[in-house]
Amino acid sequence: MFEVRSIRARLVLQIVVTLAMIPFLIPIYAMVTRSFTGAGWGNYAAVLAVPGFARFFLNSAIVAGGAIVIIYTATMMAAFGFSKLRVRGKEVFFWLMMAALTLPEVVLIAPLYSTAVTLHLLGTFWAVILPIAALQIPFTVLITRGYVDGIPDTLFEAARLDGAGSWRIFWSLLVPLARPMAVALVVLVLINAWNAYLLPKVFLVDDDLGVVTLLPEFFRRQYNDDIPKVLAASLVTAIPTILAYIGLQKQFERGMAAGAIK
Repeated sequence: MFEVRSIRARLVLQIVVTLAMIPFLIPIYAMVTRSFTGAGWGNYAAVLAVPGFARFFLNSAIVAGGAIVIIYTATMMAAFGFSKLRVRGKEVFFWLMMAALTLPEVVLIAPLYSTAVTLHLLGTFWAVILPIAALQIPFTVLITRGYVDGIPDTLFEAARLDGAGSWRIFWSLLVPLARPMAVALVVLVLINAWNAYLLPKVFLVDDDLGVVTLLPEFFRRQYNDDIPKVLAASLVTAIPTILAYIGLQKQFERGMAAGAIK
């Protein structure tokens, strides 16, 4: 890892890092302080008193958990195939998948809604989990393939000489070696799935299936919103993702750094 040795260089680097953090800290500071205006902690008490508050968190956990399982499984298999298996035309398929990164979520709402209706998935968690997984898999495959490319081919060749098939190599060799990338995938998918707003808003038509990102809607009015309570609700919904990132920070950074180097 790059290390700055001189005191002057460290001081300059610290100043640069501090200045770079200011644009990100100002909105957070304003959000926290504004959430205490008026009723103070009462704003957070009002958020906790929302009917079905615990159910919102459970629903978000179901959506995030389902997306994590699907994305992790599909990503690891795809990265293994694109990186280590001899598949005819795999580069064409890879770049076709990468083309999906250019499609914004809002453009796909109409066809996704039509598909959900046709498959009778409207009003179910699958109507949200599957699109979230489909939209994130191209990016996760992109970074995971770079990580798998960094694993020496000699390890896989040795496993084949010992009689292991592709499936055994995948589960017994690749999956354990890719644990740092697995943590990075879990954190990325958790943040994106937990903060999903548009897809749950459109597809979860039943009030009992609401997710945490819809909590601020309880404090929005036709002519004036209760801004402190809206901000308090937003902060409460962000707590799980913040805790997850703090707890898995080292593994996350290790996996992202390794996936970025090919």
